Amino acid sequence: MLVSELNVSGLLHGAGFAAEKESRGQRPLRIALFGFGTVGRSVARILVESEPQGIELTHVFNRDVERKRVDWTPASVVWSQDADAVLAADVDVVVELAGGLGPAGEWIRKALTAGKSVVTANKKLISFQGVELERLAASKGGHLKYGAAVAGGIPVIPALEQGLAGDRIERMEGILNGTCNFILSKMEDGAEYGVVLEQAQAAGYAEADPTEDVGGFDARAKLSILMRLAMRVEVDPEEIVPRPITKVSALDFAYARDLGCTIRQVARAEVAGGLAAASVGPMLVALRSPLAWSRGTENMVILSGKYGGDVVFSGHGAGGHPTAVAVVSDLLALAHGSRRVEVGSTPAAVSGEFEVPHYIRFMVMDRQGIVAEITGALAKERIIIRSIMQKPGWPQEALPFVVTVEPCRNSTLNRALDSIRTMDCMIVEPLDLQMLE
Repeated sequence: MLVSELNVSGLLHGAGFAAEKESRGQRPLRIALFGFGTVGRSVARILVESEPQGIELTHVFNRDVERKRVDWTPASVVWSQDADAVLAADVDVVVELAGGLGPAGEWIRKALTAGKSVVTANKKLISFQGVELERLAASKGGHLKYGAAVAGGIPVIPALEQGLAGDRIERMEGILNGTCNFILSKMEDGAEYGVVLEQAQAAGYAEADPTEDVGGFDARAKLSILMRLAMRVEVDPEEIVPRPITKVSALDFAYARDLGCTIRQVARAEVAGGLAAASVGPMLVALRSPLAWSRGTENMVILSGKYGGDVVFSGHGAGGHPTAVAVVSDLLALAHGSRRVEVGSTPAAVSGEFEVPHYIRFMVMDRQGIVAEITGALAKERIIIRSIMQKPGWPQEALPFVVTVEPCRNSTLNRALDSIRTMDCMIVEPLDLQMLE
C-alpha cells in the first residue's frame, strides 16, 4: 500500500497565469476574509507571517467586527461588518470561512456573479450546491476552490483534481470527522461515550450540540464531495443515511478486540457497474487496517484506483492551522495560475447496500431459547452465523452477547433484525455494525 504525502508548494502554472497578472497590473491577488474565527485567524496569521508571493490580505469581514480586531495585521487591512461593502470592494478573492448554507451561500453567489473567485472550507454548501456554484464561477470567469472542505490540512481534494485525475477511483474508505475519531479512540481505552463527549466539548473538539458530528452528517457531506471528485458521480447527500456513534459502548470495544478489531466512524463508497453505494457510521475495522491507526482528531482517506491501486492520506483533519494551510494553498494556486483537471461527473442515485460481515450486539433479559430464536430468524433469511460470543460476569436481567455473521446484504439483515427486535427478551435495540475486511 502506497502512503502519499503531497507537497502543496509544487503548484502548476496554467496558461492563463500571465494574462491574469497582466490584467491586474502585476499586483498581488487582493484577499477578503469572511469570518475571523479559529480558521480565519489562522489564515490571516499565515498570510501576515509567511507573506506568500502574489497574495495580499486587504479586508476582513465579521459580525461585531471590533471584538475580533487584532493588532498584528497590516494597518492597510480594512475591518468591516458590512458584507455588501466588502463584496463591492476591489478584491479579487473572497475567502468564506463562516460555514453553513446561509448567509454564506449568498455571499459566495454575489462574489462569483461579480467575477471574483472564491476559496471556501464550507463542506455543507459544497456538498449540496457545489456543482451549481462551479458552473456559476465558470460562467463569470472566476474560480471556486474548496481544498479545505474535506480532511482539513490533508491535500485529498488537490490530489484528486491533479495527481489522481488519470485514475478511476472505484472504492474509498475514510475517517473524515475528527470529533468522532477523538471520542472513539478514547473509548478504545475503556472510557464510556458520555464521559469522552464532555472531554471533547471541553477541549473545543465538539460543539455544545454535537449532532452534526456524532450523527454522521458532517462526514456524509464530505463523502459526497469526494464521490463527485473521485468517482465522478453527483449524489444527493440526503440519500446517504448516516448512523450515529452514540449507541457504541466500551463493551463493544472489548468484543471488537476479541475479534482483532477496533471501532471507527467510517465513511465509505463504492461504484460498480454504474451503481453507487455509500454509508457513514461506526464500523469494526481490523487492527491491521490503516484506519485503526488513526487516533485523536486525525483523519485518514484510503482511495482504491482501478489502475493505480491503493493510496492512503493521513494527517490532521481539524483545527485552525491545518485547515488554514489548505485555504492558503488554494490561494497560492489561484495566484500562480493552477487549474484543476476537468473531469465530468454525472448525477447518480446512491444506495446503502453493501455485502459485508456484520457484528450484532444484543442486550437481553436472559431466559431459555433466546439463542435458538435469534439463530432461527437469521437462518430464515439465509444468513450464515460466523460466531457467537458472550463475556462472563453480567447479570441475567441485562445480559449482553454478540453474534457475527458472514457477508450479507444490509437489507437482508434488516429483515432478520425486524423480527428479532420484537422478541420479549430484548432490553435495548440490537446494535448492528458493519465489519470492514
